[in-house]
Amino acid sequence: MRIALHSVIIDGAIDDYRSHHARIPSDLRDLFGDAGIQDWTIWRSGRDLFHLVECDDFEAAMRVVDAAPANEAWQAEIGRFVEDFHGADGEVGFAPIEQVWALSDQRSAEV
Repeated sequence: MRIALHSVIIDGAIDDYRSHHARIPSDLRDLFGDAGIQDWTIWRSGRDLFHLVECDDFEAAMRVVDAAPANEAWQAEIGRFVEDFHGADGEVGFAPIEQVWALSDQRSAEV
């Protein structure tokens, strides 16, 4: 499955956020694999970050990740640069944003 997330960088923290994401800690990288996360990509537009997470099951993966010391250490480090995560309707929280359209879905439906 693919899940999109939206977060906002604290004003003035873009360069720090970038440098900290140049290479995440290896224990966190390994944890993502153990949790069933195949890929996690982040794009930036201004202070807005858009994350695309490709995983087996997002909720199950987050339960594994949230319980791990590697994630706790990472959140303490990277959390200094992130203002908030926002859901589909602007609510604050680590919730997927809504997928509106996908070319692949449209193509599959037309076959």
